[in-house]
Amino acid sequence: QVQLVESGGGLVQAGGSLRLSCAASGSISSLNPMGWYRQAPGKQRESVAVITTSGRTNYADSVEGRFTISRDNAKNTVSLQMNSLKPEDTAVYYCNGVNYYGAYWGQGTQVTVSS
Repeated sequence: QVQLVESGGGLVQAGGSLRLSCAASGSISSLNPMGWYRQAPGKQRESVAVITTSGRTNYADSVEGRFTISRDNAKNTVSLQMNSLKPEDTAVYYCNGVNYYGAYWGQGTQVTVSS
């Protein structure tokens, strides 16, 4: 069983930056891929960025060029650097990891971008 805990959310003005972190209770080396998802009020949860154990990444079109996902297997963390934030980025952001046994989710962290 892997537990994921997000941190780093908050309130920021449009154009600003935030860095989200996801800490795992155990090794993340078996979690492939890991990713960040978000859910805005009244909308479905959507994929924001994913990263494989080999470091391959994939981003939603809406965040391409603004967000960067990274993982540190030695520290069992996954991060999401978010730059040039827009009001439409406002959502609860969730960390996710998948292994042979299933999918794991964090509790989420709120990101609010004011205009």
